[in-house]
Amino acid sequence: MSKIIECERDPDINGSYGYRRICIWLTKYYGLQVNHKRVYRLMRKMGIQAKIRKKKWRHFGLKEQCVVSENLLNREFSTTRPNQKWVTDITYLTFNKKRIYLSVILDLYNNEVVAYQMSEYNNLKLVTDTVNKALRKRKVHETVLHSDRGYQYTSKKYNQLLKKHKITVSMSRKGNCYDNACIESFFSHFKAECFYRHTFHEKAEVFKATKRYMSYYNNKRFQKRLNNLSPIEFGTKAA
Repeated sequence: MSKIIECERDPDINGSYGYRRICIWLTKYYGLQVNHKRVYRLMRKMGIQAKIRKKKWRHFGLKEQCVVSENLLNREFSTTRPNQKWVTDITYLTFNKKRIYLSVILDLYNNEVVAYQMSEYNNLKLVTDTVNKALRKRKVHETVLHSDRGYQYTSKKYNQLLKKHKITVSMSRKGNCYDNACIESFFSHFKAECFYRHTFHEKAEVFKATKRYMSYYNNKRFQKRLNNLSPIEFGTKAA
């Protein structure tokens, strides 16, 4: 029971692990093979419960467009190598009567956050800064970058930037958030496990919490699809 409490109190995990991830944690850090049903019973006995995210799907109207691309990704979210398929989107974070926008690029190979950018403005610069940050970290080759049809993604400048680096553009169909379900799922996890768990007063606090979560997500958040490894662990072992 003490090990479960230790996991629960880990400042990076911050009580976000359910019983299955706690089982993985116990195996990884203590070599303990514990049945998940037993962990579940112990957690209930101690009154420990992971905060479950509520699934919310956003629907987008179509604004005036400059460049619209086909849905080349077509919900084929599996990949065979890093930097083959990236997905991107923007979400907003409201706190203390203020709002910040978060732009993220995920690599579908290992669900790693390749790059993220935050701004008070939901504009084209937010998106291009995110792409440029990703390009500084990764060497792209025949990469597809999928997004919705937000005005930033249909802008000529955005499409020219991707074309310059030989990145193929893919876009969701109009009003169909399921075409970009992976990034929607990531934002849902981020808000449930980080943003909604704190009371923020200043922008700097949101920036700090987000930075910490991104590091936790990439390095410590085990994922069943990745053979119970974190994104970085999976990417390192596959290299």
